[in-house]
Amino acid sequence: VGGTFTDLVLSHGDGQLRVFKVPSVPAEPAIGVMNALDAAAAALGATTSQLLRQCVLFVHGSTVATNTVLEGKGAVVGLLTTPGFRDTLEIRRGIRDDPWDHRTPYAPVLVPRSLRLPVTGRLDRLGVELTVTDVQSLTQALATFAEANVESVAISLFNSYANSEHESFYADAIKAVDEHLWISASHHIAPLIGEYERTATTVLNAYIAPRTVGYLASLDARLRELGLTQPMLLIQNNGGSVSAAQVANKPATLLLSGPAAGVGALDLARGALQTDNLLSLEIGGTSADVMLMERGTVPVSDQLRVGGYDTSLPSVDIHTIGAGGGTIASVDEAGLLRVGPQGAGAVPGPAAYGLGGTEPTVTDALLVLGRLQPGPYAGGAVTLDLDKARQAIDERVASPLDISVEDAAAGVLRLLEQNLLQALERMTLERGVDPRAFTLIPAGGAGPMHGAAVGRQLGCAQLYVPRISGAFCALGMLNVDVRHDLMRAFFHPLDAAHDAGLATVLQELSTEAHELLGRDGFSAENVRIEVELDLRYVGQQWTIRTPIAANDTASAIRALFEQIHDARYRHIQPDGAIEITAIHTIAYGLVDKVTLATQGASSGQPDPSASRSIYMDEQAGWLDADIYSGDHLSPGMRISGPAIVEERTTTVCIGPGDQLTVDAYGNFVVQLNLN
Repeated sequence: VGGTFTDLVLSHGDGQLRVFKVPSVPAEPAIGVMNALDAAAAALGATTSQLLRQCVLFVHGSTVATNTVLEGKGAVVGLLTTPGFRDTLEIRRGIRDDPWDHRTPYAPVLVPRSLRLPVTGRLDRLGVELTVTDVQSLTQALATFAEANVESVAISLFNSYANSEHESFYADAIKAVDEHLWISASHHIAPLIGEYERTATTVLNAYIAPRTVGYLASLDARLRELGLTQPMLLIQNNGGSVSAAQVANKPATLLLSGPAAGVGALDLARGALQTDNLLSLEIGGTSADVMLMERGTVPVSDQLRVGGYDTSLPSVDIHTIGAGGGTIASVDEAGLLRVGPQGAGAVPGPAAYGLGGTEPTVTDALLVLGRLQPGPYAGGAVTLDLDKARQAIDERVASPLDISVEDAAAGVLRLLEQNLLQALERMTLERGVDPRAFTLIPAGGAGPMHGAAVGRQLGCAQLYVPRISGAFCALGMLNVDVRHDLMRAFFHPLDAAHDAGLATVLQELSTEAHELLGRDGFSAENVRIEVELDLRYVGQQWTIRTPIAANDTASAIRALFEQIHDARYRHIQPDGAIEITAIHTIAYGLVDKVTLATQGASSGQPDPSASRSIYMDEQAGWLDADIYSGDHLSPGMRISGPAIVEERTTTVCIGPGDQLTVDAYGNFVVQLNLN
């Protein structure tokens, strides 16, 4: 479910894919889901119930958790904390992202101080009890919560990562008093050593739980009523899936649900191209998501910020900016052109949609410049009106700048593509990664329109455009395993880890992982377990996740840690003491993945269906370009740019000298002219 469109990909047993695209309904996302299912069923000559009864895997990417945070529509939250720690949320880390910016305020704290209340009890750093719990302090806090109509309670007590007994005591006591209150305890949500990170994550979970879990439970029940026999799976921040029942107590793991499914789509592209270095630029109607796959792996980070709020849960490393087909262009009071981050959304959408929108958007600019043509768009979901697009750009951009409508539209594209370039550079050059060694995958409904222009500036020699890139993330959802991330704080020197009980903790986490996947229906042979340690040199603030095998020695672990440290920071401490701060166990339940069908090669060459003048860029200007229908392109066919390929869910634009080839899967490989 995206901000503008809801995408559904249906995979048949023979590998054939069908794509269905309907407008999203932001106020009621489930309506968009059901509309997409109705469209798919109708295309197959079946009822929605018949379709669902034959479905063996149903995966959902939901934006409800994210939108709840961004729109500030979460629950009223009360926080129980240890005396002296009421202000952890506001103190934060005491570090500004921009040390030169002393005026921009942080996002409003989700729990006002009047609802951040202390309860009796104190643990030391080892989890040893210093002060006992007292239910009387809880009674006083709950009375205050009741007066403020608190719906959800977050519990984050000092040092609870080392001992969960105090938090469990208060959680059980709350349930005994009011079983309708939502409860989020930090030892279950994020058992981290960092006090701020643990509290912030727990509060965010409490904030979104009533809204998110209610929506998912309602949708799951509706699907089951209609005939779905398998549990609905949901995409998590970590790129894996999980059942709706399993995620009910930790909905914060859904904050990247949807975009994180790009990992599965990248794995499909990796198999088709036989390369491990990929860079994706997925552009929808509202935003652009950049993801890096290096040596076959997409990094997972424990640092995620949504709407200005920090959370420390395993999350696919994605960089998102407000840049999409619906991104609004405007002229500010100083007479400068701006593009984004605001978007027109699904309703009213770009002016060209004719749904009441008056603000000029990127889609309107593309239509004016000939890259899009008037008429049905996005598989017929909407119809593009050139006159409305020109009027919006003229009134809001061209006239204020005293330039032509065409020049105004070109300026919109140039600024947008500069923003996209900077987003790609942030994920590559700023991390010491050379983008010239990567294949760029422009995806989403709008990605292939800008991929060649941005890839050329970045220095990438090759693009890979999935034929159904307009449903890139929905396709990726069919190619991910069920995943559970377990974590245990473990603060010990690396050299003394085995004596401190590392093997025992690993076995406990492995047992817990197998139990979780067993409840999901996976037998031992369909389970894969991976282990990572958070390591750092003594005195460092930040850790590095380092994968290990169960029988690795301390020296082997040190060697791998220093290899990663050197690649990231370009230095190591050869004799430095290394310490472990946490153990991560990643448990995968292996599911049957989607298999892409190959097609027979064609010996002929395609004929363009039309030709029209399009604006390419500032250097090339307006050029006559051949227009091809994607339905007429078969494996083995080649076309040369400038050209446009019109697919049902996207449009591919290539420049002069670019060469596009259709591969065995029907997708497009583009060799860019970098001269």
